[in-house]
Amino acid sequence: MKTIRALVGAGVLACALAHVHAYADSVNDLLLPGKVIQGHAKFEGECTSCHKRFDKAAQSGLCRDCHKEIAKDISEKRGYHGLMKGERACKECHTEHKGRNARITKLDPRKFDHSETGFELKGAHGDPKIACKDCHDPRKKYREAPTKCFACHEKDDKHKGKFGNDCAACHVEKSWKDVRFDHNKSDFPLRGKHANVKCKSCHKDDKFKETPKQCSACHKKEDEKAHKGRFGTKCETCHTERGWKEILFDHDKKTKFPLTGKHHDVKCTDCHKGDLYKDKLQTDCHSCHKKDDKHKGHFGVKCESCHNTRSWKQVSFDHSKTKFPLLGKHHELKCTACHKGEMVKDKLAFKEKLKTDCYSCHRKDDKHKGQEGKKCESCHREDSWKKAFFDHRLSRFPLTGRHLVVECKKCHATVTFKDAKSDCWSCHEKQDVHKRTLGTECKSCHNTRNWKNWDFDHNRKTKFKLEGKHKDLKCIDCHKTPVTGKIVLPTTCIRCHDKDDKHDGAYGQQCERCHTGENWKSIKEGSYRWIKK
Repeated sequence: MKTIRALVGAGVLACALAHVHAYADSVNDLLLPGKVIQGHAKFEGECTSCHKRFDKAAQSGLCRDCHKEIAKDISEKRGYHGLMKGERACKECHTEHKGRNARITKLDPRKFDHSETGFELKGAHGDPKIACKDCHDPRKKYREAPTKCFACHEKDDKHKGKFGNDCAACHVEKSWKDVRFDHNKSDFPLRGKHANVKCKSCHKDDKFKETPKQCSACHKKEDEKAHKGRFGTKCETCHTERGWKEILFDHDKKTKFPLTGKHHDVKCTDCHKGDLYKDKLQTDCHSCHKKDDKHKGHFGVKCESCHNTRSWKQVSFDHSKTKFPLLGKHHELKCTACHKGEMVKDKLAFKEKLKTDCYSCHRKDDKHKGQEGKKCESCHREDSWKKAFFDHRLSRFPLTGRHLVVECKKCHATVTFKDAKSDCWSCHEKQDVHKRTLGTECKSCHNTRNWKNWDFDHNRKTKFKLEGKHKDLKCIDCHKTPVTGKIVLPTTCIRCHDKDDKHDGAYGQQCERCHTGENWKSIKEGSYRWIKK
């Protein structure tokens, strides 16, 4: 009995509830402003799905609850809805209850600013010939249109996907042929000649990541032609991207052999003929210039001791730092003129020590035939053999007067300098007009300025003063016979005037008692008294 009552009660409740719902639907239908679009038809009887009583502002939130992709765009601020300026309610653009087939999206393709979607139509994309349907599938929403190049241009990809699908990394909207990839932001910046090279020249078989970065990998043929692989694979050590011919290797700083003089103009291969790393290059001059050694090895292997890198002909050896400075004509001589022997290996010294005295080298040039000794430097200089500079003042015969301009050979013709006599008579015997009557001491009367000028003071230097007529006499009038040694002549009148004595010796030989030197005819006053006596 209780069971029957329970069933009856449940049935009555069910009928009551069904009546309530039927009443509600009829009320909503009565309040409904119009039919919604087909997409919202399932929510048409449920107003609370889109509306909240007494809260109009909540409507946009309910829209986003269903249209989650739009809500995501707004929160991430991307796409047309996310980039929209200012906060706007959905119903401002999307008005419902206009019928099942109504268009609640107000969009005029001709006036629509595509940049508001975050995808600006640039380059070829902005071509008026391109219609919206070319990118937007009519069966899909506008927002579902892809923004990546590869999605639309997969068929245009000549790389067949080998370079990935980020076409914008290299290409621009204007044309596929315009490449804008900034290689400088990669780990291989394009410098010099590389900047003008086409991509496919380096990226063969459409490979990017696998492209080698070493110079030798791309320029192996050039290396084989120039270096034959002897200089290794680090091309960048010497070459630059500006051109193969431009060398940046600093030989002065990076090696122990600075390139100076002619070495700076020499090609690398002129010296580096073997393997750069395996074959150690010798740095001494003789190793490279053995064929250029005109000395045939006589002067050793230290070429740099005499020569410099500017020119072989320029000799930089400073002979003045030796014990034999090169002066005069010696400075013009070739090294081999004196150095004819061989040098000690690796030392700047000769096996046979070269003598520095003049006679050792100039024995053949000695016109004196050794008679004047071997000290040529006593008289001669390096300027010329003909010029003698012997300072005669240091000898026992100083040169004065005419002797200063006389050539050495006129005095030293037949005798050596050491044995040459210093007296006048030995050289001037032929010039002696006195025929040796006045002895051989020419300097007693004459000087070296001139033979004709004589300065013998007979009154002061002898005991016989020349007075009266004696002053006018020539020397030979009294000095008639040759003498040797000291001149001793009689000073008495009778010895010279014996023939002039008219008294025949009657008055004795003391003529000076009566006569004077002025005149024989003149008689001294008082002389008669002497005669009377």
